[in-house]
Amino acid sequence: MSRGIFGKLPRRSGGKTAGAQINSSVFIFVVLILVSSVLLLLSTRDFIFGVKNVGLSFFSGIRGGIHEINSFVSRTVLSISELATLRQEHANLLRQLDRFQEMERSNAEIYQENIRLKEQLDFSKTIRYRHIPAQISGRDPDNLFSAIVVNKGSFSGVSNNMAVVAWQDGTQALVGKVIQTGIYECLVMPVFDMNSQVSSRISVSRYEGIIEGQGHWETPLLLRFVPRRARDDINIGDVIISSGMGGIFPENINIGRVSSINILEYETTLEIEVIPMIDFSRLEYVFIIEAENIEPEIVFYEYSGYDYD
Repeated sequence: MSRGIFGKLPRRSGGKTAGAQINSSVFIFVVLILVSSVLLLLSTRDFIFGVKNVGLSFFSGIRGGIHEINSFVSRTVLSISELATLRQEHANLLRQLDRFQEMERSNAEIYQENIRLKEQLDFSKTIRYRHIPAQISGRDPDNLFSAIVVNKGSFSGVSNNMAVVAWQDGTQALVGKVIQTGIYECLVMPVFDMNSQVSSRISVSRYEGIIEGQGHWETPLLLRFVPRRARDDINIGDVIISSGMGGIFPENINIGRVSSINILEYETTLEIEVIPMIDFSRLEYVFIIEAENIEPEIVFYEYSGYDYD
């Protein structure tokens, strides 16, 4: 028993060893074939170029991607910089446009100012009175809607009770009179002041009366003490002028136009509303009348040898 057993064991062991050797040989053979095939494949030109092309394509793709990313970043940064530059240029252009518009407005104002000054100059040449040109510089803060401050005073020859006229819309008209004089400014009481009274005359019918103010430039003046019998001789639109009575206001200076005629019961006179010819809301320049330029006539007689009795 034991021999048979011991005798079979070696044979079994030898069979297994031989099979393992055969399997190892087959494995090695297959590996060698694969290695040879791989080496043969790697040694061919097409494979080498293929690998090179694959590598070139791969790295070209990476390089192209990097280039695109770099270009995108550069364009983005450049766009941001250009946007900031454009915003600055836009702000500069807006400021320049504002300056140009301001210059245009200034030029238009200067042009209109020159026209007004030329009109005042032309009028100044036609006034037959010695006069002092002046400009409205403000309103009396204690009497905002009446007294007018003018930028000429005693230094320029202004004194109290001088008449003040203006040229507006092609018409000469009465503004008021000087009531207070400083060195470089004076205070003018306009005709619409409640304390103002001007001896007046209706230019067509020649009836006379007194012009009184009602305290505000938008309120009509009142012509009082015109006889009731003058009603049929007075028409809407008739011009009211100064009569020259009293010695303060020269005669024949326009004051306003008749806007309505009121017949008061139990009164012997008419009450006539008059719209001033001066628009005091846009009054800028005035002329303070010093005195009427009336020069005496000088007659020269040529001696002819005869005696005149």
